[in-house]
Parts: sequence; C-alpha cells; structure tokens
Amino acid sequence: MSGPVLVIELAEAVPAATVERLRDVLVGSSAWFVEKRPGGYDLNVVADRIGVADLGKVDGRRPFLVHIMGPGIGDEEIFEAEHADGPNLEPLIGFSPTHAVDVIAGCNRPIDHITTALLTAAIMDVVGGVANAELLDDQVDVVAGLPGVLAMTGSPWPTVFGTAEFLRAWAVQPSFRLLK
Repeated sequence: MSGPVLVIELAEAVPAATVERLRDVLVGSSAWFVEKRPGGYDLNVVADRIGVADLGKVDGRRPFLVHIMGPGIGDEEIFEAEHADGPNLEPLIGFSPTHAVDVIAGCNRPIDHITTALLTAAIMDVVGGVANAELLDDQVDVVAGLPGVLAMTGSPWPTVFGTAEFLRAWAVQPSFRLLK
C-alpha cells in the first residue's frame, strides 16, 4: 500500500454488534469487499458514495485496507508497535487507547487523501474514537481553527487529534493533504 493512513484511537474494544454495523457501512460504500477476519477488510471504496464531490479524471473506486486492532480482535502486535514510542495520549484525548482502527489507502493521488479522510469520518460515525493525524509544519495553522479539533502536539512531529467533524472540515480545505 502506498497511500495515506489515518488512525482512529479507541478507548475500548469494539463490540461485535458495532463491528457488524461497520461491515455493513463498508459494504455499502464499496464496489468490491473482502472480509479477511472480523474487523479486517480489503475493499474498493466508491468515493462519491462517501461524499467525495470531485473525482477528477480518475476512477472513483479506490483501494483501501481497514483494520480494527487490539487485544481480542487481531493485529495486536501492530497496535503495540504503533503506540510503543508515542506520547501518553490520555492528557490529550482523555483516554489511553486500548484499540485502534487503521484506514490505509492503496494509492496516493489527491482523491485518495480526501477519500481517506471521509472514509475515516464515516467509520468514526459507527465506532466512535478520535482521529490521529500527523501534520506537515505548514498545516498546523490551517487545522488549528477547524471545528472538532480536540488537541494538537507540536514539533518535531505535529499531530492533530479530532472528531469526524474535524476530518470533514479539513478535507474541504484547498490545501488539504494527509501526511503518509
């Protein structure tokens, strides 16, 4: 996979009924869908089904991996590795993550960045959580004033933590682009 990645930090395990609702949302937004395990999906998102307005001259079917991670669901080692060297998130977002959802785009065009943000927001509408997005230095001022920003960290690796509302507001900014 060569595209952008967003992480949704979760305070607890995702209940089985919520995993099923997420599956239904992903199936409804996809042209192609494979469930590798409960909470682990490989799909082609139809970008306009999740609100991408301008597809440009590319195919609107975008490849993604979506994986719920953590104890009892799978990819525990990846979850632990992603959180091993990071800061203590509890003072920033109000909890220490026990689980996460990775949303991984398979391509790296502008449409893939927008689709990643809007797909992540749609997933958050189902599972909750807090989006964790790394920033370029010149993006800090742009995102700081957007609705739904919960916390930000500074250099050397600026990061923003926000709601689904934040992701939707950021995705429509003219300079929007995710950091890989």
